[in-house]
Amino acid sequence: MPTAVIPSVTELRSELGDFSSIICFRALVVGTEEVLGEKAAAIALIGAGRQRGRQVAEQLGIAEKAMPLDELANVLQSALGKDGTRLCLVEKIVEAGESILVYCRETICSAGEPEGSPRKLTFTLGAVQGVMESVTGKRFRGKQIESVLRGSDFDVIEFEVIG
Repeated sequence: MPTAVIPSVTELRSELGDFSSIICFRALVVGTEEVLGEKAAAIALIGAGRQRGRQVAEQLGIAEKAMPLDELANVLQSALGKDGTRLCLVEKIVEAGESILVYCRETICSAGEPEGSPRKLTFTLGAVQGVMESVTGKRFRGKQIESVLRGSDFDVIEFEVIG
C-alpha cells in the first residue's frame, strides 16, 4: 500500500506553521461567493479543489495507480484527515451502479454551518474529485447528494464517469 503521508516540504511559515484557521477559509469561501456570485464561486472553488486533489495524488505517488476503493479510502483518510491536511475525514468509497460514492464527514465546507444550511461542498468535492480522477484516469462529474447540514450522517459525493 502506498504511503498515505504527503511528503513534507520546507515549512512555509517558521512561527505559525503551515495550518490556517477554518474560520479564515470560510471567510474566503463566503467572500468569494459575495464577489462572484454563488454559481461562479462554486465553479472556481471546485476547480481549485480539483487542482489540489491532483497535487495530492502526485505527492502520495498514487496518480494513475488503480487501487481498490477501500484501499483508496484508507489512503485519503490518512492524507486528508487528522494525520494529514485536515480537509475532511473520508469514511468510505463504494461503487453504486455506474457511480462511485464518497462518504465524508467533518468537511471543511460544512464546518460551522447551521443545521439546515443550503451550503454545498465545493473545495472538498473538487479535491476528492481531483484525487479520484488522477488515480482512476477517468473524468468525473461530481455532485453532493447528502449533507450533514440537512440530516445525513455524512456529506456524500456521487461521481459519474463522463469520459
